[in-house]
Amino acid sequence: MALYSYNFQDKKRDLSDVLSTIVQDEPRFISNFKRADDARLQKHEWLEDQIAGRSLTVSSVTDMVVTASEADVAKLKAGTLLVVKNDSALFKVTAKNSASAFTVELAAANGSAKTTPAQNDVLNIVSTPMTEGSNGGDGEESYHLSGSSFNYSQIFRKDIIISGTALAIQVYGNVENQINRQTAFALGELARDLNRVALFGRRIEPAASARGEAGGLYFFGTQAGSLSVNAAGNILDSYLVNDAAQAVIGEGGEPTQILCSPGQARVLSNEYKNRLQIIRADEKRGAYVAVVVNEINGRTMTIMADPDMPDTEAWVNDVAGFGLCSLKGRAITDEDATPKGFDGIKRMALGEITLEFKNAGQRLCRILNLKPSAQAIAAIKAAI
Repeated sequence: MALYSYNFQDKKRDLSDVLSTIVQDEPRFISNFKRADDARLQKHEWLEDQIAGRSLTVSSVTDMVVTASEADVAKLKAGTLLVVKNDSALFKVTAKNSASAFTVELAAANGSAKTTPAQNDVLNIVSTPMTEGSNGGDGEESYHLSGSSFNYSQIFRKDIIISGTALAIQVYGNVENQINRQTAFALGELARDLNRVALFGRRIEPAASARGEAGGLYFFGTQAGSLSVNAAGNILDSYLVNDAAQAVIGEGGEPTQILCSPGQARVLSNEYKNRLQIIRADEKRGAYVAVVVNEINGRTMTIMADPDMPDTEAWVNDVAGFGLCSLKGRAITDEDATPKGFDGIKRMALGEITLEFKNAGQRLCRILNLKPSAQAIAAIKAAI
């Protein structure tokens, strides 16, 4: 028999809503992860969105026959209009010759002297005009399914312990108040653990000899074919940020965040200090938050400075692909775990959680090999 009793001693409480609130208020990377549908298996799979970029890169041109990658040519139909990046000449696709080749003709010079695309040109898709009375299959095809990916669930547990002495002193009021206060502390600690998992977690399949672990940003964002920009020891500036943003946009993503260390946030903000807008609104959080204009598409990106981020790296992210999922029936709950004869009260907060990184190869771009922020700040001060 327990030595102490309290009102919800025999109740199991669902803490998932409380955790969600704490996560969203946590001024770190994890606050970008919205609650998603429950995972049904320890191996949580999801469908990747089709967010293919509206541009293609020319491999070669021979007599107006253009070759490009199969993935790029798949975006085109006969009649699709294209414009060369940084030029006004308009071209029309007259035929798709094969899975990797198509024929174009000059549709309108638009004041340009360019008469044919050239190798390595980037062709932006303008549109594909439709005829009257078009039939099924005539339109540009857009599928939800363009592949799938997965992550594994990870078990988190926090034990909440209040000694008999603390109960007698009643520093925080009655026993229920003390338990709720300690539970809030435990969930805050869990949110910080989740943040590091969201950044550095590795994807490990649970087995008899292995504990399940959830993969994070560095796991999904550094796979083969992932987007990256090498800073080559330079300071973090708008040029590097816009290069990374352009890489994300080119793959069909919408860059909305610059994730970096607090030191690198200071470096970047120095460039924007005369035109920086500091905000602290419900939809934008961070230990240091600033909104800057993405010069590639004119939209804004939020700078999030996370103390857990490596100082010589940054990320430009499309956060729309992030999700936080509980294993079905295994959301974070707490229940009494006081052993017989224990001088105090124990409650156990336990749950199984995983993270979604949809279209990581298109929505995440790593900026690596930055000049350390301390050196960059020193150089900036010396130049003043």
